[in-house]
Amino acid sequence: MTDDHLPPGMKRTKQRMAVLSVLEDAASPQTAMDIHKQLEKSSSRVCLSTVYRVLEQFVAHGVAVKTTVHDNDMAFFERNRHSHRHWAVCVDCHKIVAINNCPLADFEPKISDDAFQVLGHRVEMYGYCKDCGKRKRD
Repeated sequence: MTDDHLPPGMKRTKQRMAVLSVLEDAASPQTAMDIHKQLEKSSSRVCLSTVYRVLEQFVAHGVAVKTTVHDNDMAFFERNRHSHRHWAVCVDCHKIVAINNCPLADFEPKISDDAFQVLGHRVEMYGYCKDCGKRKRD
């Protein structure tokens, strides 16, 4: 991993690089606890409080994106790849699944302030994943 994964001025520490490595490899957003567990499995000694601190620094510097899920106080983090993504969230197990298209791709909002410039949007779908839906039906 090279220094260009971190913005100029952000020091390359073992803890930051370990957290960044987990974010790089993650297929979906991760909680700080998820990241901490993965670091423990890989024998990286990083305190949970350090993981939180590193993630907040990453968000502040644009390295990571923080998402909070409706009706859940838990924050999820993912590597900021500067791409447009949406998620479906299981209301039972909180599994997060990528939505492969943007439901608002052709949507043009009618905003009363003609000078308002839209920079982005967030869409989250809620329901049951395949496993939880099956348990609900059984």
